[in-house]
Amino acid sequence: MFPPTKPADTRRLYQQIADQIRAFIRNGDLPAGARLPPERELALQLGVSRPSLREALIALEIDGRIEIRMGSGVYVCASQDAPERATPAVGESPSEMIQARAMLEGSVVTLASARVNPQHLERVKASLESMRQDGLNGRAQIENDRRFHIAIAEMTGNSVLVRLVGELFDGRHSPISSRMSERTENSQAWKAAFAEHEAIYRALEARDPQAAVAAMLHHLSASHARWTEESALPAAD
Repeated sequence: MFPPTKPADTRRLYQQIADQIRAFIRNGDLPAGARLPPERELALQLGVSRPSLREALIALEIDGRIEIRMGSGVYVCASQDAPERATPAVGESPSEMIQARAMLEGSVVTLASARVNPQHLERVKASLESMRQDGLNGRAQIENDRRFHIAIAEMTGNSVLVRLVGELFDGRHSPISSRMSERTENSQAWKAAFAEHEAIYRALEARDPQAAVAAMLHHLSASHARWTEESALPAAD
């Protein structure tokens, strides 16, 4: 008789990697206070990408299993009395979320550029101007960023697309995305993001769908790079 088939692990990838790290800690003679191997080495040992590894480590940090010390490394926290458990979900994978946004908003901006009208264009411009002012005054720009993307979705006249764009954008408020944002969002990042938003607006103003989709995809690709590359953990190499 064949052995029963083991059910596939359908949890998020960072949870699965985090559980591998838990096993690595448990079986690798790493006591409380010990430092984990450098990021590159650990990614090779586990056979995963470094961005996915970073997400897993941040999930473990949120769960209190490790401590990430900037400029020093990643350290094992004192184990609790409770038995070792599986890593809980702390939101969607930030990398996967950005990829989903690129697929959705690339199509949205293409449709929007074909349905531009002065009223909707003014909403996009107003959110862009608010973003610029907040940047100059050192204020958080996240709400204007959201307004910008929602205003573009509203150009399509499709309420479902508006809702989906908003839901994906709001995923950045999850524990794992918020923790990653703390490590990557700064004045320089927002300055680059503003320039990318401005390029999208100019393409919409010109009613140029090819330029609009190119600008949107460039913006989301750059956002993805900032989120994954700039979130490199301390003592990575």
